[in-house]
Amino acid sequence: MKIVAIHTTSLAGATEDNGWPDKTDPNAAMNTIIELETDSGMIGIGSCFSTPALVEAALTVLRPMLLGETAFEPERVSEKLRQTTFWFGRGGAIEHAISGIDIALWDLMGKAVGQPVSRLLGGNYRDRIKPYASILFDEPAILREKLQEQLSRGFKAIKMGWRPFGRVSRKLDEQLIQTARDTVGPDVDLMVDAGGSEQFWPHTARWAIETAKMLGEYGIVWFEEALKPDDLEGYIALSAQSPVLVASGEVFTRRQSFQPFITGRALDVIQPDLTKCGGISEGRRLGWMAYDHGVLMVPHGWNTGIGVAADLALMAAMPVASYVEYQTGVPYIESLTLPQFTIDANGMLEVPTGPGLGITLNPETMARFGTRKTA
Repeated sequence: MKIVAIHTTSLAGATEDNGWPDKTDPNAAMNTIIELETDSGMIGIGSCFSTPALVEAALTVLRPMLLGETAFEPERVSEKLRQTTFWFGRGGAIEHAISGIDIALWDLMGKAVGQPVSRLLGGNYRDRIKPYASILFDEPAILREKLQEQLSRGFKAIKMGWRPFGRVSRKLDEQLIQTARDTVGPDVDLMVDAGGSEQFWPHTARWAIETAKMLGEYGIVWFEEALKPDDLEGYIALSAQSPVLVASGEVFTRRQSFQPFITGRALDVIQPDLTKCGGISEGRRLGWMAYDHGVLMVPHGWNTGIGVAADLALMAAMPVASYVEYQTGVPYIESLTLPQFTIDANGMLEVPTGPGLGITLNPETMARFGTRKTA
């Protein structure tokens, strides 16, 4: 079974606020779907967190190396693309495109052999996992409403991120955390994302350490992106003194970027985004590296329903797994794929058991938000 065509679809019209200082244009295209078509007519689907212009540019380089390749060897094919294009930046736009291709390759192989990707990755340690609702901070009254909405949907874990936390005052930061804990009660897991990958992040390890101590008083599970993404020494200092778990890694590509943070004990939780870090293949390598060093992996999931399905497949096949991220109220997550994701009475998401990723694209959502072309 050979790959004969590559199709891309950019998503726009319902792009969610990303938390950056300038409001997000809902028509901004930040996610691109990749479909790999084979000579048998079978199609595998993937997703990359990147604009269509960058994906299409990357595909001008990758396309000649991908067409004609087999659909049965995702790890080798993705690594060939990576190794052959390292001089274009060893990451970045090329790696983002490889991520979507890799996910589509795994979906293809699963469909071809009639098995779920989780089984092809080595087997299922679990058939369901806890999703955490991923929302943005807001002023206390609005934050309380947002949290109540997630509770009403059945979430047992919620992460709050970005503005205004860390951007106004320590007093407001603690007021937000106290509001959250009072709203959800003691039995719901809460995580905090400072958003240190925002442009010109001003805070240092000293601020992060003091903030982590405050978060510990409210039983926060982890403190995410408290520092600039590449501040290795800062994260080592923070992890050594923080009473809560320290998490980061959503902006990294390739396993080599994560390696010093894992081996140097800079993080308790790594958060690779499978739609940009290198796909399921690279995420699998990262997961085992982390496991061997006593570090947790929780994939970053601010992307698409395809990304959620990939996260579920990978985390089902890891010996230790706690959560997957779930961005709520976003059509690209909640209605892009079929069957739609459903949270059960225990606040868990079921790992798809159908062939490949166990999902198909919802034609109505694709028609409404997607622009498709063959690259």
